[in-house]
Amino acid sequence: MQNSQPESPNRLIVRIDRDFEDIVPIFLANRHKDVQILQRALADADFTTIQMLGHRMKGDGGGYGFHRISEIGAAMEQAAEQQDNPVCAQQLAQLEEFLALVEVVYV
Repeated sequence: MQNSQPESPNRLIVRIDRDFEDIVPIFLANRHKDVQILQRALADADFTTIQMLGHRMKGDGGGYGFHRISEIGAAMEQAAEQQDNPVCAQQLAQLEEFLALVEVVYV
């Protein structure tokens, strides 16, 4: 379902089945909202929220065709379990970068 490959330094192409065209924009909008929640949780050292959102991203990302989001979510969940604030911040930065660069192409 997905074939992601950097095609230029300024974008990351993710190819997704056309059947998901209606729901992918909603999924990505929700990940942008998660970024805001995660920023607050990180500032408050709220590892429970970080762990919960990481777990959800780990499970949902691949199902929508965004395996990188699943990877970030898994790393974030594990870091939150260990209350490792720097690693949580690093994963949040990777999520922000992915969301800024991703370009969806429906096939």
